[in-house]
Amino acid sequence: MSVKGIDAQEVLLQLKSLLLDNIDLEKKSLLLSVASIAFNPTAWNIVARNEYTNKTITRAFGGNAKYGCYFLALMIFSFGMLRDHLYQQALLEQPKQAILPAEYATIVPAALFGLGQLFVVTSTWQLGVTGTFLGDYFGILMDARVEGFPFNVLRDPMYVGSTMCFVATALWYERPAGLLISLYVYIVYLIALRFEGPWTDMIYSKRAAEQKKAKSS
Repeated sequence: MSVKGIDAQEVLLQLKSLLLDNIDLEKKSLLLSVASIAFNPTAWNIVARNEYTNKTITRAFGGNAKYGCYFLALMIFSFGMLRDHLYQQALLEQPKQAILPAEYATIVPAALFGLGQLFVVTSTWQLGVTGTFLGDYFGILMDARVEGFPFNVLRDPMYVGSTMCFVATALWYERPAGLLISLYVYIVYLIALRFEGPWTDMIYSKRAAEQKKAKSS
């Protein structure tokens, strides 16, 4: 099949060759990077659910939920930095191969990274520290749903922005393996959302029911 002189099958074969022929699965740095990517959302979901049920972190901070949330935010941020460092190290040990034409090799990843960071930073600004770092599991709920930018453009701008930054880094260092890792990142995020979404909805639904009951009393 071809589209305006472009052989789609040939393009797919070239793409497959670009990705699969330029990844070294024997590098320990690659395995560490993949493990850290999966660890972060998995661990924080487990910790947050335990916090909602048992208030473990809150009790460790003398019953102060906000301090407990700040502590978890620091942990999430720190492990996120470690994850990014391990990803960069993994890329540097993978085969290098030009991905984009030379005239786009700098501007495209720079623009993609900038846009990704814009989504991440503005999401954090809109939600605040407690809104960003699982404060609802600590009982710190937002008064209303955030609808301003970037939430009026994307449903999950923080995860999308983070994935864009992974892709941009792969393009910048010209490591095709990074594109596969970026796809893996997005899949991990989608799985995490399947766990986070229902729990968040449950927490806010429970508050709404309690408020309705209080008004009718």
